[in-house]
Amino acid sequence: MAEPEFTATGVRIGKRLRSLTRAGQVRISDGRLELLTSYGSEIDSAPVQAVRASRPWFGPGDRASADVNGTRYSLTLGEHDPSPGTPGLPSARRFIEAVRRAAGGSG
Repeated sequence: MAEPEFTATGVRIGKRLRSLTRAGQVRISDGRLELLTSYGSEIDSAPVQAVRASRPWFGPGDRASADVNGTRYSLTLGEHDPSPGTPGLPSARRFIEAVRRAAGGSG
């Protein structure tokens, strides 16, 4: 199994106004995006080519949205990438770039 291209833990994942998990995981591996609960149960997954990732037009910089299988999920990641060697959430921008890179094969 290949190393995941992107992994974030401690992510708040919501659908509409409902929070699904406050400490979930987002993983991109082998061409698939997976949204997982804090216990590792799958919330949703899809081939990365079928996922649309974006930042909201307004709101905090730590938010991203992902359309997976026709459902829009709101993701709360970090606003800035942590320094190397420091624990913390990757930025929403890095998540969006990882989805685009995995879907298109290049940056």
